[in-house]
Amino acid sequence: MLCGLYIYKYMYIGVFVFVGHLSLHRHKQKVGKEGQVLHRSKRGWVWNQFFVIEEYTGPDPVLVGRLHSDVDSGDGNIKYILSGEGAGTIFVIDDKTGNIHATKTLDREEQAQYTLTAQAVARDTNKPLEPPSEFIVKVQDINDNPPEFPHGPYYARVPEMSNVGTSVLQVTATDADDPTYGNSARLVYSILQGQPYFSVEPQTGIIRTALPNMDREARQEYDVVIQAKDMGGHMGGLSGTTEVKITLTDVNDNPPKFPQSVYSMSVSEDKVAGEEVGRLKAKDPDLGDNGLVNYRLIDGDGINMFELTTDSETREAVIKLKKMVDFETKRSYTLKVEGSNPHIDPQFLAWGPYKDEATIKISVEDADEPPVFIASSYTFEVEENAPPGTPVGRVHAKDTDVANNPVRYMIPRYTDVEQFFSINAEDGMITTTKPLDRETQPWHNISVQLGLILIAVDKDEMAYRQHFTFNLAPEVAHNHNFSLKDNRDSTASIYVLRKGFSRLTQDVYYLPIEINDNGIPAMSSTNTLTIRVCSCDSKDTILSCNVEPYVLPAGLSTGALIAILACIVILLVVLFVALRRQKKEPLIVFEEEDIRENIITYDDEGGGEEDTEAFDIATLQNPDGANGFLPRKDIKPELQYPIRPGIGRPAANSVDVDDFIKTRIAEADSDPTAPPYDSIQIYGYEGRGSLAGSLSSLESVTTESDLDYDYLQSWGPRFKKLADLYGTKDCSINDADDGEDS
Repeated sequence: MLCGLYIYKYMYIGVFVFVGHLSLHRHKQKVGKEGQVLHRSKRGWVWNQFFVIEEYTGPDPVLVGRLHSDVDSGDGNIKYILSGEGAGTIFVIDDKTGNIHATKTLDREEQAQYTLTAQAVARDTNKPLEPPSEFIVKVQDINDNPPEFPHGPYYARVPEMSNVGTSVLQVTATDADDPTYGNSARLVYSILQGQPYFSVEPQTGIIRTALPNMDREARQEYDVVIQAKDMGGHMGGLSGTTEVKITLTDVNDNPPKFPQSVYSMSVSEDKVAGEEVGRLKAKDPDLGDNGLVNYRLIDGDGINMFELTTDSETREAVIKLKKMVDFETKRSYTLKVEGSNPHIDPQFLAWGPYKDEATIKISVEDADEPPVFIASSYTFEVEENAPPGTPVGRVHAKDTDVANNPVRYMIPRYTDVEQFFSINAEDGMITTTKPLDRETQPWHNISVQLGLILIAVDKDEMAYRQHFTFNLAPEVAHNHNFSLKDNRDSTASIYVLRKGFSRLTQDVYYLPIEINDNGIPAMSSTNTLTIRVCSCDSKDTILSCNVEPYVLPAGLSTGALIAILACIVILLVVLFVALRRQKKEPLIVFEEEDIRENIITYDDEGGGEEDTEAFDIATLQNPDGANGFLPRKDIKPELQYPIRPGIGRPAANSVDVDDFIKTRIAEADSDPTAPPYDSIQIYGYEGRGSLAGSLSSLESVTTESDLDYDYLQSWGPRFKKLADLYGTKDCSINDADDGEDS
């Protein structure tokens, strides 16, 4: 019989195992009240749980526990049998000793416990020695699983400008380890990325805003990384992370703002009511309804002439013409526009006002308006059988534009088919072109118009208030030759944009015109107007509008062209030679020219061109040739002035240089063809045949010479000082020295 419960604790390679024994069911007697014997029911002992640490990877099987019966005397007659979950595969038992081992690595997350049945039988007969009994082997947890975020990554939204601590999102991590054993599944949250904008509560994983006044217009999205760590966040714990993308949602925290305080627009006076003048838009960085802007006109002298609408797609303020403007009456208008937010958040009301104003200056442009007749109709009388050219009467129209351009008149031929009348295009005088017969036709109704009028015809019956509109086709809308003006009365006028047309360049112009009606549905067609350039005389009388050949004058023959080219080449050669000779010819005729002695002056304040001429000093080099008068060759004098009396010339062989220079100065002063008096003339010639030779003292320093300078006394008064310096004998100096010695 198995009796008692024995638990043995073994330390086996770091693993605690518990060993228990099956027990008998016992009962005891207990005396109750009044001698009543109470019988306690039999109670079976409950096996304690056996524990095996998971993920064991040692070389030997792990001892889980030991079965032992009290009747086992150790002689081997008892055999222990194990059955149940994992028996024989995961758990094996030694049938002699009762030791139970785990032969495989166990994973608690795969199966946390196993239920087994133990029994002791006789080895020889296999008869049970006691009933079988169940026990549990529980797999003990270790921290082998990191935290995971099963719902990550996360996406969250929070309003911009939220207060600090506003809840954004709660993240939750799970840990597969046993939460009832140790700290393997005790998680702590922290923020790895996203500071200082956001924070996370360590225990709950709730993410909150951490900075005030986070502005969506400055930054809209944030990437936050949250970490969950087991073991209570202590060192050695395992961790897992998740990403959280947080988007700031918009609130109305920005007022609208016009990019400009003043806008300039223009409108032509020929525009009709309802046509667009210009657009403007206030900028609001908010989104959706928070960024909506309503516009309205609040002031200005043009508030009755213009109206404002809002484009539903672009959200722009559209300024339209409410009434037609007149350039001659008023040339500019001013409007004040207000843009405001219709949806205002009371939380940010103090940040307002949520509106802005802008000023619009609209200038009126002058349009080429058609002339206006002084009278709407004219009645004239003329005698019948009057000769051609008889005046009938005069019509008068004036240009309403500021330029007051001249008006030209014409009679449409469909109103005067037989051409009884003609009109002067400049003054509007109507005259007859042939005799009139009262008995045949007592009245003639003709029309006078200005320029070219276009009239459209529609086969449909025109209802009341139906009309045509005319426009140039898009491909010629910006041509520089002709313009079209819709007269608003189902007619249009064609105007010339430039002066003068040449039939040689182009004799026919094609102008496609688009005509629209206002029927339901509206229909349109494009018709081409052919404009032909006509030849006219000096009186603007049309001579011909037909296509004519234009023949250029007959060309020159090849021989004539060669002769002309040869003449041109000869002329060029002659001109080139003449220019070369003119450059080489001197200004004054002389036999020799010393280029080294020529003087060219610049930047003086003298008498013009002659200041830059080269002067001849050949006469100074050769006094013998100074007897004749040398005229200048660049200027031909009208009069030859003789040398003034009283001014003598020095002899050719004279050595009186002073007299020679005076003579030359006098000649220059009296000669009108000579260079101006303020020009520079240098006489660097020392004279020919000088007894003294060179006056240079370059060698006098190093040579001792006893030269006689007495001849300097004969050079005249200008050299007296030089004669005194060098004509003194050395004896005076020696006498002075002797005096000092004594």
